[in-house]
Amino acid sequence: MFDIEEELKKLPPNPGVYIMHDKRDAIIYVGKAINLNRRVHSYFRTSTKKTPKIQKMVSLIARFEYIVTDSELEALVLENNLIKEHRPKYNTMLKDDKTYPYIKVTMGEAFPRLVFSRTMKKDRSKYFGPFTSAGKVKDTMDLLNKLFCLRTCRKSLPKDIGKDRPCLNYHMKQCSAPCAGKISREEYRERVESALEFLNGSYAPVLKSLEENMSRAAEAMDFEEAIRYRELINSVKAVAQKQKITESDQEDKDVIAMASDDTDAVMQVFFVRGGKLIGREHFYMTNVSETPRGEIFENFIKQFYAGTPYLPRTIMLQEEIGDKELIEQWLSERKGMRVHIVVPKIGSKEKLVMLAAKNAEMVLSRDKERIKREEGRTIGAVKEIAAAIGLEKADRIEAFDISNISGFQNVGSMVVYEKGKPHRSDYRKFRIKSVDGPDDYGCMREVLTRRFLHGLEEKKQYQEKQMDEAFGSFTKFPDLLLMDGGKGQVNIAKDVLESLHMDIPVCGMVKDDHHRTRGLYFENREIPIVKDSEGFKLITRIQDEAHRFAIEYHRSLRRNESVRSVLDDIKGVGPAKRKALMRHFKSIDEIKKAGVEELMEAPEISRRLAEEIYSFFHSDTPLRD
Repeated sequence: MFDIEEELKKLPPNPGVYIMHDKRDAIIYVGKAINLNRRVHSYFRTSTKKTPKIQKMVSLIARFEYIVTDSELEALVLENNLIKEHRPKYNTMLKDDKTYPYIKVTMGEAFPRLVFSRTMKKDRSKYFGPFTSAGKVKDTMDLLNKLFCLRTCRKSLPKDIGKDRPCLNYHMKQCSAPCAGKISREEYRERVESALEFLNGSYAPVLKSLEENMSRAAEAMDFEEAIRYRELINSVKAVAQKQKITESDQEDKDVIAMASDDTDAVMQVFFVRGGKLIGREHFYMTNVSETPRGEIFENFIKQFYAGTPYLPRTIMLQEEIGDKELIEQWLSERKGMRVHIVVPKIGSKEKLVMLAAKNAEMVLSRDKERIKREEGRTIGAVKEIAAAIGLEKADRIEAFDISNISGFQNVGSMVVYEKGKPHRSDYRKFRIKSVDGPDDYGCMREVLTRRFLHGLEEKKQYQEKQMDEAFGSFTKFPDLLLMDGGKGQVNIAKDVLESLHMDIPVCGMVKDDHHRTRGLYFENREIPIVKDSEGFKLITRIQDEAHRFAIEYHRSLRRNESVRSVLDDIKGVGPAKRKALMRHFKSIDEIKKAGVEELMEAPEISRRLAEEIYSFFHSDTPLRD
């Protein structure tokens, strides 16, 4: 038994990381400290003022552990690694932990290539980026390969020169074919240097050369070639227009600003490379309620820069952060040179930060509108349904459907919607065991009985172990059962629930003459529902989803049944002997024609089994010797 008071006494006054666990031993918080004893004690002192969020977290702590480090910097790195690995509930988290792509130019090769990369290594290659999307990297690489006819193959050159004919790219004028000796190493290197200039933002020489080539092709009446150059010119101009000059100091920097509300924060990052804004991206931080803005920035910086391979010389922030010197030291060690964190107060740098902040506000506002619309389709629709039938809530809705073809392979489906959204991890399939033939009522009775009986048994087991019932999906009972039918289906569901002493509202969907839902059947009366309402649309989506899920399961069973062989019906023939027979005779017809002695020629077929097979196909014919 973990005794918190006793364990607190054992805490050392060293730097390190502390890890809080709940009663299920899940990690709910990870933190670092200069002095573990003082920091961890502060959580359990009643005199220490705590936010409601921290009070809730402390109330859930069942035990803690700690790891002593040699320095606060080591503690910072370890804390960040543990947060990324375990994603604790009460840590402010970077929601979308992306790794950004780069263009890697393999300068260590005799004939360098442009390569897509998400990691940055200390090799002889040159890296450009980060780019905010893989698509942008691909587009830029395609353009440069076309402009300078660079190779894309992985051949080992010059060792493999002349071993193969040039590939299709050479004939399409998209590769200079160094693999076939069509270009010297020096001339190829000149093309690579031109590509490097382009990646560094020097577009004018490329445009001038392309325009001259287009003019020459047009004068020579080679219009196809002229069109090709024109398309390349347009592509270069499109890339050049996106690269806006932001600073005259030509420095690499990231500009970070934030917009936040009660629950979420949007972090906007501008990537400035060589004085040019090459892209921007936004990120969400979750669980930010009651967290100071400076602390949110600090958490973001630690989590974001732990995962990105490139570090700029300067990080410009909207807010001051705690542990600034420590984080600068960590980033500088990662980069191999000094990294500065600054909060500009005046001039163009402050304007750039404010521009990032404005973009963050726009993202947050836009997403709030989207979320509001989404809530209308989901939570709003659920409230409509609950209000229509007089329920206090219908947050969890379960719907069931039966599928069969003339009673063949009866199956049932259970789909779950929570707050108006499908909760697919709780979907379940049922293969009907007790009903033969097309009896939808009997099938539904079996499905519902199995579903709720399983849930009750599972719940009992968890309660005996004093575990949270939410561990098992079957233990979460619905606020509303939605049946794909009217009075008959509703009564079946009510009978099952009564037999299990359960009280769950059951609602049926009443169909019109065209088998379209026209209203709801609840408590022995039909309740109309407006067809263009969000509630009606949600009911339709749930109904369609239950039907789709059942049909898909039925189809999968039919596919499995269709590969079943007639040989499976013969006593003593399993998968191995069936395979042996088919390999020897090639077809069922040949097996049918074979006598006992012929059947015994197949591997693993004894006389007794050969006689069984022969009798199966010739039940009215005596055995042949």
